[in-house]
Amino acid sequence: MTPRELPKDLLLQVWKEVGRHDEIGESLERLAPILSREVVFERLTVRRIDKELGRIETAAVAGERGAALQGTARAVFSSDDALRVFDWARRARVAVWTRGERDPLRALLEPAADDRTLIAGPLVDRGQPIGVLLVTGAHDALSADAPLVEALLEPLGVALANDLRLQELARLREAAEADNRALLSRLQREDISDSVVGEKTGLRIVMERVEQVARTDAPVLILGETGSGKEVVARAIHARSRRADGPFLRVNCGAIPSELVDSELFGHEKGSFTGAVATRRGWFERADGGTLFLDELGELPAAAQVRLLRVLQDGSFERVGGQRSLHVDVRIVAATHRDMQTLVSGAAFRQDLWYRVNVFPIRLPPLRERREDLPPLIDHFIHLSAAQLGCQRPAVTDDAMTQLASYRWPGNIRELQNVIERSVILCETENFSVDESWLSRKPLVHDPESHSQKLAAQEKEMIEAALRESGGRVSGPTGAAAKLGLHRSTLESKIISLKINKYGFKTGNSSKAS
Repeated sequence: MTPRELPKDLLLQVWKEVGRHDEIGESLERLAPILSREVVFERLTVRRIDKELGRIETAAVAGERGAALQGTARAVFSSDDALRVFDWARRARVAVWTRGERDPLRALLEPAADDRTLIAGPLVDRGQPIGVLLVTGAHDALSADAPLVEALLEPLGVALANDLRLQELARLREAAEADNRALLSRLQREDISDSVVGEKTGLRIVMERVEQVARTDAPVLILGETGSGKEVVARAIHARSRRADGPFLRVNCGAIPSELVDSELFGHEKGSFTGAVATRRGWFERADGGTLFLDELGELPAAAQVRLLRVLQDGSFERVGGQRSLHVDVRIVAATHRDMQTLVSGAAFRQDLWYRVNVFPIRLPPLRERREDLPPLIDHFIHLSAAQLGCQRPAVTDDAMTQLASYRWPGNIRELQNVIERSVILCETENFSVDESWLSRKPLVHDPESHSQKLAAQEKEMIEAALRESGGRVSGPTGAAAKLGLHRSTLESKIISLKINKYGFKTGNSSKAS
């Protein structure tokens, strides 16, 4: 069989199609009928090679008429198998196997095609293998088309690289949006510029001290009971400071295992301990130029207290396993519900560190000491809960307000928010009511995981309905993103996270979404 080359006009069409589409799936789907004029194949497959995780997974599959097909989803390699695939891909050579020909490399790249002729070519980006193109056919004559397939490697390598970058951008954007939503949820706010509820009433003295210290870089220590809103005050200090455009990061010192505190706060070098497979920046590095909020400071282990003292003194530290001194410009705002004087007296907390963090203390009163803030807080949480649950906002009767105002709220604002959210969920009338049994010193069971699962299921149904209406198209004026009022990359990220098979909604494809 005489090897054949791809005609120049056909190669030009390939490049044009690659340039028209953001997604590798759409590119492959459009290219399949074009290539079928020259090559008799059954299936085109683009598989992504993940070097760090040692696996190969299908990125796109198309049949000769352009129909989207299902392919082998993912295969995890042993270290030896991964090395074999990467070595072959680095050589950038096309491999050809006829029907029934067995080879370890073939089994790794496409285990489901033993009874077919297979041509495989590595897809490379900036000299590094990122994937593989697989062309499968029923006849051994396909092997003569290896040079033709080789000509496709460069344009499809570009297409896969662009697709991977867009996916990464979508993941980063979605992660940033999720972080922002989580932050606003923790702060009980709808927008980062919202005012603090009670700043002119029960928190008036607190906010006056916030205004005084925010303009400086002095460390601040917020003292208050659990659930009293210490993070809200810390965020208010940051928002009013010269660092407002920099990062604001929160670390719960009591939630980090003692053996990982140093690594979490100061980072670690690759190979510094078992499991340190890469260099990692700690919270101080990530907060450079901004504010680091150290919540539950009293829980910090003694060894970490020593290193924290040095950072507060001159802004320098070393990563775990590192020899180079690093310097950061970070403002420290700390918080605790513990009696720090007792901890210092009992040698559980260093006295010199206590002097450093206690430069400007702010005492946050518990909710029982700011009764005047209850009505606006109740109204605020009812509004937030109704908006999040997508239900009508119930009205608060005088009896309900009296009932809530007479309770001491041992769990402070956090308990109030949980009671309000539960009440809104169960409310079946236009008036808000609270079950007396909820107002006790027993901790309220709040199940955010169950709530988030319900929201995810509803979101998945909406996205699948939009994809069904748009025939599987995501972008464009008639695409699912436009129907849902979302940016295309945001919708792509949601499709990935919710494990929706968008190709199952393509016009003429009867397969269901996974």
